[in-house]
Amino acid sequence: MSQVEFQRWFDFYQMHPFDDLHRYHRPAALVAKSMCGAEIEDMLEWLHPQYNEQESEYSDADLKTFKALGMSKPPKRS
Repeated sequence: MSQVEFQRWFDFYQMHPFDDLHRYHRPAALVAKSMCGAEIEDMLEWLHPQYNEQESEYSDADLKTFKALGMSKPPKRS
């Protein structure tokens, strides 16, 4: 990929992000708002929770899943 093409993709992503928050969670929160008057911020927090640095612990189920996938060390939460 050339530098010019990379820059174009970078600019496109800045204008139209294609992560799960923008593709799935925000539209779902808008539907919840239109159907039952839910607060969008509350729905986004429920659909896509943010983790604090202190909340680095994974559940037992998470750790077993990582182990089953061959990951000896779980990734850091972001």
